[in-house]
Amino acid sequence: MGALAEKQAMVSEVQQKFSQANSVILADYRGLNVQEVTELRRKLREAGVEYKVIKNTLTSRAAKAANIEGLDEHLAGPTALAFSYEDPAVPAKVLADFAKDHKKLELKAGVLEGKVINIDSVKALANLPSREVLLAKTVGLFQAPLRNMAGVLAGPLRKFVYAVDAVRKQQAGE
Repeated sequence: MGALAEKQAMVSEVQQKFSQANSVILADYRGLNVQEVTELRRKLREAGVEYKVIKNTLTSRAAKAANIEGLDEHLAGPTALAFSYEDPAVPAKVLADFAKDHKKLELKAGVLEGKVINIDSVKALANLPSREVLLAKTVGLFQAPLRNMAGVLAGPLRKFVYAVDAVRKQQAGE
């Protein structure tokens, strides 16, 4: 397979990843040593995120083929892509956490459901609670009114039981 065919295959593969991913985060990994990159890859893999380093020109072609506009301005210097196919916040969280300890890793931008987002939006995405926490909060919101209603409905019944008990005690005392 020639070099052109390899590049076309890579563009096609990355286009498919862009189309299937919920989110893609772009990062500049310049300055990280091999050990740090290996650690980053491990953390992303454990979180279910796919990490790729692809030439900017190929990334640009793949993004255009996937109908993603405005990504070219973020494709300068070494660029790594972190693809998430499930929770869109996960790659942003993992990369942002890693960047806190490794100042050389720099977040550039992202793609959220086919739309390019800037660095501020990526940071906001990283600060969102996890999917599980959001689901738990939602369930809690549904449970609170039910608990309150159960308390309200139990009130008259409780008063009735106290009244019957008081009558029983009064009759037992006579």
